[in-house]
Amino acid sequence: YVALYGLDDFDLSMDALQYFTRFGSSEFAIRHFLQKNLTATLAVMETWSRHENEHVRRLASEGCRPRLPWSFQLKPLIDDPSPVTAILDTMKADQALYVRKSVANHLNDITKDNPAFVLALIDEWPKDNPHTRWIMRQALRTLIKKGDSAALAHLGAHEEAQITLAAFEVLPAKVALGNPVRISASFTSTAKSRQKLVIDYAVHYVKKSGDASAKVFKWKEVELPPGETCTLSISRAIRDFTTRKHYPGVHRVDLVINGRLIAESAFELLF
Repeated sequence: YVALYGLDDFDLSMDALQYFTRFGSSEFAIRHFLQKNLTATLAVMETWSRHENEHVRRLASEGCRPRLPWSFQLKPLIDDPSPVTAILDTMKADQALYVRKSVANHLNDITKDNPAFVLALIDEWPKDNPHTRWIMRQALRTLIKKGDSAALAHLGAHEEAQITLAAFEVLPAKVALGNPVRISASFTSTAKSRQKLVIDYAVHYVKKSGDASAKVFKWKEVELPPGETCTLSISRAIRDFTTRKHYPGVHRVDLVINGRLIAESAFELLF
């Protein structure tokens, strides 16, 4: 209603959205004002980033995400995210998890188009605050899944893993839709000192065309002492979701450590 009837009454609309967001969220409505007058709207949202109410602070970040799900994209901020720097910087150590999640998701959005901007921004942030470290870790999740060396360096895991692989397998080898597969790995550190390892696995889902598309899943982060063995096992449901439809065929599974492919296995999905 505010977006439909209030675009020509800017000040009253800003007050209304700040009030309404406390009972739900004004994140979609505010985007119409950003689209019409980006500079003026961001100036108001920057004041919201310092508001005492966490719902208002969250709106300051969530409303100007460049790729907010279920809403239209903000093309000017996709091209140049620098106008939101002050908003994100203000909330880099926010006490509310609700707010920190939004800041992290906002930064993760930006990494899809301007990773260098995010890396440069968080390089300037102090690393001693646990809230800030949490935001940084979540913000870099897409880059980490891609094996980006600069993002992995922020986690202390940019070096190639020094390990001896004992096993990597996916069982059963053939599975019917609706049943799970179990992915297991075991490896031993050959490093001379403790090493940070970011362990992921990727499932190459068969598409309708017969091609495959990889989806990377976070598995575990460990600091492995010299000579110690890490053994991991996880169950993965193979069933249709609203966001993914499965197709029969051989699905490759990769073990990825510190952004590098370590081993491969596979299972065949039967219908």
